[in-house]
Amino acid sequence: MSVPPSSALYLSQATEHSNFEGESFHKFFDCWISEQSQHLNDLLAAESNQVPSERAQALIEKVIDHYELYYKAKSRWAKHDVLAMLSPSWRSSLEEAFLWIGGWRPSMAFHLLYSKSSLQFEARLNELIQGIRTCDLGDLSAAQLSEFDDMQRRAIKEEREITDMMAKHQETVADAPMVELSHVVTEMIRANESGESENKELEDKIESTLEPKVEGLEKILHKADDLRLRTLQGIVNILSPQQAIHFLIAAAELHLRLHEWGKKKDAKKAN
Repeated sequence: MSVPPSSALYLSQATEHSNFEGESFHKFFDCWISEQSQHLNDLLAAESNQVPSERAQALIEKVIDHYELYYKAKSRWAKHDVLAMLSPSWRSSLEEAFLWIGGWRPSMAFHLLYSKSSLQFEARLNELIQGIRTCDLGDLSAAQLSEFDDMQRRAIKEEREITDMMAKHQETVADAPMVELSHVVTEMIRANESGESENKELEDKIESTLEPKVEGLEKILHKADDLRLRTLQGIVNILSPQQAIHFLIAAAELHLRLHEWGKKKDAKKAN
């Protein structure tokens, strides 16, 4: 039985052969999400067996490293095809409907944290009333909640700044050079001007006009992905190892199930 290549190997091979097409990232993503599923199994086993803090911390670092690998790969592919990263074919229609600049909205991580905390608090309320520590997300301290509140405020502020940045950049599609160029091309089509030299000059003009638009998208995507990763790391750093295990389980479960449900809905529509 052959061993499937790892996502790290895919990234290494893509870098070595300069193969950064959208289809190659699709293969990387399929491999990465398969590894995430395995990491979820590892996290669930650690939760059930109540592993020591040292082993839990090692597993947490492994999972966070896996997220870092994803954003490292995404950044490299974005330099070659940012449009594919913003309109990912490897995502389902359901997932795409909830995307924020090519990925999950950073503030959503706090909603996930508080939703899971509320569910676990209600499930083990009697133990908490008796003063028994549950060591899960229902057992967050006042100090932790204060840190999360501060972090959430900063993340939302930065998220809004990036959203505004994207809005302003999107408006440049209707700036004077774009409007003028679209008019010139339309007039050439009407006049049936299709000389080879004119076409080459026009193609160069189109590329030079679109290039800063695409470069701007790459910079904005990088800022969004950086905030996503920093938010994930920040939340995990505030939690105890046992609590972080619970949070990473919830994050993986939500991501994997949403991807699975979306793919099933797309398959039904195709039939």
